[in-house]
Amino acid sequence: MIVTARNHTSAAVIDAPVSPSLGRTFSSVADPSLDPHLNGEYLRHNPTWHVEYGPWKANNIHRLLQQKGLQPKTICEVGCGAGEVLRQLQLKMDPSCQFWGCDVAPAAIELAQQRTNDRLRFDLLDFTAVETPYSDLLLVLEVVDHVEDYLGFLRAIKPRAEWKLFSFSLDICMQAALRKGALLRRLEVHSHLHHFNKELALAALHKTGYEVVDAFYPTMFPFSKLAKLAKPLRQLAFRLNPDLTVRALGGYSLMVLAR
Repeated sequence: MIVTARNHTSAAVIDAPVSPSLGRTFSSVADPSLDPHLNGEYLRHNPTWHVEYGPWKANNIHRLLQQKGLQPKTICEVGCGAGEVLRQLQLKMDPSCQFWGCDVAPAAIELAQQRTNDRLRFDLLDFTAVETPYSDLLLVLEVVDHVEDYLGFLRAIKPRAEWKLFSFSLDICMQAALRKGALLRRLEVHSHLHHFNKELALAALHKTGYEVVDAFYPTMFPFSKLAKLAKPLRQLAFRLNPDLTVRALGGYSLMVLAR
């Protein structure tokens, strides 16, 4: 199955809205002074804005696109952060592919602008609050858990692209339930307002009208020295029973390709 750009306006080039000023407010943010992505708190906790995970995420995305025979000509990422995923994807994709990233976090877009080129651009804006060009592929990577009204968000972005690729952090697991403050730390450090497991993530997509085409656990990223030491044991357990390993040990994410 080969999918190329559909005949929509701006299918060949993403003519995105111009970035607003850094001082504006966003309809999806209840109180900018309290939102960690806008008030600088998230940057203090995560000074790299997770650019180190960019190559790993891009590899997982590119592998999936190849497996499904998808050849998008326009790719948009909502909540693009520092833009490293799109930069890494650009290095792997066809030279004709156009990339656009947007985020409500001024600090993230400031980092992302360093990666801008003639086929890759970034804008500071609230994606659901403005009209946007139709894209072949919309990337929504670890974003849903940051949005207060995540069901409304999912409904709003559905008509913006033919294909949607989600990545959910699977915070809910036995290990997190047994460790005091584990989920609270995900809120305080990573600003996760909602927590998901595989079943809840898929249920949210079904509830908001998506057709799930594929869902899988990507290879696990070793976040810490302890995770690297435990990697062989995790790999063995995962081969024996993937779902049970994820529910018990945590530390995994779920990628979902949907329409």
